Amino acid sequence: MHRLAIVTIATALLAACAVPFRAGQTETELRAAAGAPTGRYTMPGGTTRLEYATGPMGRMTWMVDLDAQGRVARWDQVLDEAHFAAIVDGMPRDELLRTIGRPGHRAGEWMNRETWSWRYPTNDCLWFRVTLTPEGRVLHGGGFMPDPMCDPPRSERD
Repeated sequence: MHRLAIVTIATALLAACAVPFRAGQTETELRAAAGAPTGRYTMPGGTTRLEYATGPMGRMTWMVDLDAQGRVARWDQVLDEAHFAAIVDGMPRDELLRTIGRPGHRAGEWMNRETWSWRYPTNDCLWFRVTLTPEGRVLHGGGFMPDPMCDPPRSERD
């Protein structure tokens, strides 16, 4: 195995162990340990999902689900290809946000569309991009593009 792959896996495992989320925590205890969430969403069924994003340059977003009693039931790092695969054509903006959280970058496009982009842990220097229609629906389910932050400075390219 390549040394970089080993370091990447080890870093991911250490990061997973260091999360301040614990099953059964109240929201007050969670906020004391992790700080204020970057987003709050009502899930189908009335439960709550809290977003802890590290953007715009961060590559991790944690979603923490609270049960009906307001205690931590589960958490997941959602910026990965498995979660991106759940993004489908026609998905409403609110569902997109509940699924992978706020984007690290937003850009206006022609015809009143908007493109949102998320950096995520990858060795391929890609980001995940989704274009939204003027009505706030996902267009074409999203895709992967080279992250412009990975481009070498202009002086190194010439």
